[in-house]
Amino acid sequence: MNRDFLPYYMMYPFPFWEERDAHITRDLEYLQQMYPKKAKQYQKLVYETLNLLDYEGSVIYDEYPDKLQLERITETVTDKITRSGEADTSRQDLEWIKELVQIIVYYEIYRRRHKEKSTFPSF
Repeated sequence: MNRDFLPYYMMYPFPFWEERDAHITRDLEYLQQMYPKKAKQYQKLVYETLNLLDYEGSVIYDEYPDKLQLERITETVTDKITRSGEADTSRQDLEWIKELVQIIVYYEIYRRRHKEKSTFPSF
């Protein structure tokens, strides 16, 4: 019986996951370039707001972030949008904007929490 074989972990000695992460990053950047104009503006406001909360011990890095705190972040960004006059003041439009901003906030928090583990683009 021949015992000259390579262990499984030695068969692929190069870290192919870096190549995969680079592909994911390029794909995400490409898709973000196609965001509608308003979504890009809201994304920028979310990015700027979360920059103020990006420190060690921040609520965005809690294992289970408090939903109320995340809603307050969303309200802060939504208030900035309404004060700047970029949004119509109808109730239905504000609800759509708030929901879109909330999704962008959650994604940006996720990206910041996992930026050491992979290479996500910044906005």
